[in-house]
Amino acid sequence: MTIKYTKNFLEKLEAQLQGLGYTVRYEKGNFKSGCCVLKSQKVIVVNKYFTLEGKINSLFELLQSIQNEEVIVD
Repeated sequence: MTIKYTKNFLEKLEAQLQGLGYTVRYEKGNFKSGCCVLKSQKVIVVNKYFTLEGKINSLFELLQSIQNEEVIVD
C-alpha cells in the first residue's frame, strides 16, 4: 500500500482508529516515539510537534499492530 502524506489521509487513519474504539489525541509529551498507547483506556497520544509525515507513519504502524492483535485474539 502506498501511503499518501496528506491531511485527508491522516483524518482517514484517525477515523479508522476511532471506529475501533480508540481516542486519538495530539499532545506534548516526552516520549521518544511518535505516539503512546494507553491500552486500558484505548487512548492514543500522538506527539503534536511531529510532522504530518511522522504522525501518519506512527498512526499507520499502530493501526497495523492493533489489527494484528485483534486477529490473534479472535
